[in-house]
Amino acid sequence: METQDGVREFLASRRARITPEQAGLPSFGGTRRVAGLRRAEVAMIAGVSPDYYTRIERGNLSGVSDSVLDAIARALHLDEAERSHLYDLARAANSSPRVRRRPTKQQIRPGVQSLLDAMTEAPAFVRNGRLDILAANRLGEALYSPAFEATTRPVNLARFCFLHPAANELYPNWDEAANTTVALLRTEAGRDPYDKTLSDLIGELATRSDDFRTRWAAHNVRLHHTGVKRFQHPVVGRLELAFEAMPLPADPGLTLTAYSATAGTPAGDALRMLASWAATKPSTEAPAGQ
Repeated sequence: METQDGVREFLASRRARITPEQAGLPSFGGTRRVAGLRRAEVAMIAGVSPDYYTRIERGNLSGVSDSVLDAIARALHLDEAERSHLYDLARAANSSPRVRRRPTKQQIRPGVQSLLDAMTEAPAFVRNGRLDILAANRLGEALYSPAFEATTRPVNLARFCFLHPAANELYPNWDEAANTTVALLRTEAGRDPYDKTLSDLIGELATRSDDFRTRWAAHNVRLHHTGVKRFQHPVVGRLELAFEAMPLPADPGLTLTAYSATAGTPAGDALRMLASWAATKPSTEAPAGQ
C-alpha cells in the first residue's frame, strides 16, 4: 500500500496545496507551471538541497533524519496527523523489508468485555486499525444495527460505509463519514504497511467503489480521538452524539470508542429510547474475538 509511489503522492499532494504566499515567499505574478510550491521552494524552506528533497519526494526516505522530517513537515504545513504519517512512512522505509503478513487473530480480553458490558448508558465498541468491530456492548450494537444486520463477522465499518446502501441512511452526512473512514485506513496503512488483511481490504474497496478509490487517491490522513458524530437511526431517528476514541494501552492496535449525550437533550432522550429498544432486541454479535 505505502510503496515509494505512495510516499511520492503523499508529499506531492501536500506540496500542491500550499501557495507561495502561504509559505511566505514573494509572488512575482504570472502563471506557474505547478500547483502550489515547487520542489526547489520546499527544499529552500526546509533548509535542504533541491536534489536531496527531490530524492525524498520520489519515495526514498531511507536514512532521512528526524530533523529533516521535521523541517519538511514545517515547510509543508503538515498537521499532527500528517506529521505522524510522514514519520510512519519513514519508519517503514528504514526497517528491514518484510513480506505481507496476516496478523494473528485479535482477541478481546474478558476485562475489556466486562468494561463494555458495564457501560449501559453509552454505546461503545472496540475496533482495530482496519475498522473491524471486535466487540460491542448492547447499546453500541443497537446504534450500529444496520451494520450488524450483515452476516459476516467481524463487522467492518469501511465495508459498511462504501458497500452497504444502509450507510447512506445511517450517516446523514455520508461524505464526512466516508472521508473519515478513508483517512483512518490511510493512516493505518502508513502505520502497518505489511498487514495483508488491510491490503486486501483496500484492494477490495478500491475495486468495488469509485467513491472509495477517489478518496484513497487524495492521501488524506486523520487522528480521530474526539468529536461529534451524527446518525439517522432507523428506530429512534436523529442522534447527535459526542464520542471519545481511546487506544487500549494493554492491547496495541485496539481502540475503544464510546458515545454520549447530555441528559434531557433531544439526543439524550433518543439515546434512552435506543436503550429501551436494545433491551428487547436479541444480540446479533458473534462471541468476542471471532
